[in-house]
Amino acid sequence: MPQQRIVLANCEVIDPRDIETYVGRGGFTALAKARDTMSREDVIEAVKASGLRGRGGAGFSCGIKWELAAKTQAPEKFLICNADEGEMGTFKDRHILANDPFTLIEGMAIAAHAIGAKTAYIYLRAEYHYLADVITGAIDQARQKGYLANLDVQMREGAGSYMCGEESALMNSIEGHRGEARFRPPFPPTEGLWGSPTIINNVETLMNIAPIIANGPDWFSKIGTADSKGTKVFSVSGDVARPGVYELVMGSSLGELVTDLAGANGVKMVQIGGASGKLIPGDALDTKLSFETVLGSGAVTVFNESRCVIDIVHRDLEFLADESCGKCTPCRDGTEAMVEILARMSKGDAMEKDIGALEDLSQVMMLSSLCGLGQGAPIPVLDSLEHFRDEYEHRIARSQLLRRLPGSRHP
Repeated sequence: MPQQRIVLANCEVIDPRDIETYVGRGGFTALAKARDTMSREDVIEAVKASGLRGRGGAGFSCGIKWELAAKTQAPEKFLICNADEGEMGTFKDRHILANDPFTLIEGMAIAAHAIGAKTAYIYLRAEYHYLADVITGAIDQARQKGYLANLDVQMREGAGSYMCGEESALMNSIEGHRGEARFRPPFPPTEGLWGSPTIINNVETLMNIAPIIANGPDWFSKIGTADSKGTKVFSVSGDVARPGVYELVMGSSLGELVTDLAGANGVKMVQIGGASGKLIPGDALDTKLSFETVLGSGAVTVFNESRCVIDIVHRDLEFLADESCGKCTPCRDGTEAMVEILARMSKGDAMEKDIGALEDLSQVMMLSSLCGLGQGAPIPVLDSLEHFRDEYEHRIARSQLLRRLPGSRHP
């Protein structure tokens, strides 16, 4: 399955430190078209008509979100590019930022024009500090060339918190507060940064804006599936021969990505979307990569038959428990309880009631957690129980047998 490069079209083609190499490939013509020949409403309608949905994982309509912010009356509005790529196994945005910051800046300028924002922020995760010079250099060049007229683009660096990838925690961080989730509503497009309408899109989403404006929404809407338009960029790692960043048309199969492109063999399961992502068993590699089925943030981690499902889920939950902001009880205590149960299972001290306890905790957390961390943490637990329940049952049976042996130290 060949890749179709829209987001990655200029990556490893242009010089990320020289704006002229981007302009020479038609860079900033979409911005000129948006400003000179289209009204703000026209730009928003084009994005809506394209069918572009947010690439951060939630998949909300980009154009509808922009429209809500544009129609909200306020003296000031903000645009934020979420470059806090903290999900386990995700490195696509890093690749984009390192190789093509100019398409991102052009997309941000078009988005700011559409919603009426005068200030925009690129929120960069702490671990990507080494990319700061490339990004600020690109911003400075765009400003000097006059492409950022009436728009102040600034970069803000996070402090290493996974939680700040969540949009309300990210806004708290920019405002100088502790990075923890806010209660919603209100939602950012009507009341976000410093109480003003705010649009937050991730790097990959904004990378699609200039191509949509340049080529027209009909061009984009013809790519992909009925509800998932365009392409998706994936970070593939794990038990594969060719780990890396790949861009496929929405609706391509998981097998085309992990087997044909990344060279995986003997796949036991694939986790899509990071630590809280879905687990797809190896016999379901025909699963389509789309919002209708399974997608997430773009992290794809492949595990072969040598891997233990319980150990993998245990590590996922350890990570999520460590990164929980602790603001809400279901997430704070629920992740810790799951870690305790899975740790005992990993050590061979499982009990028959453990499966029921994991299922009950999952339901409570998904229904009552404040943000996506607590709501999503049970996903790999429930998926592993659905597809690999026999491994849990075997671990329990083995623990029960060990307890019956003479001299056993198990209770």
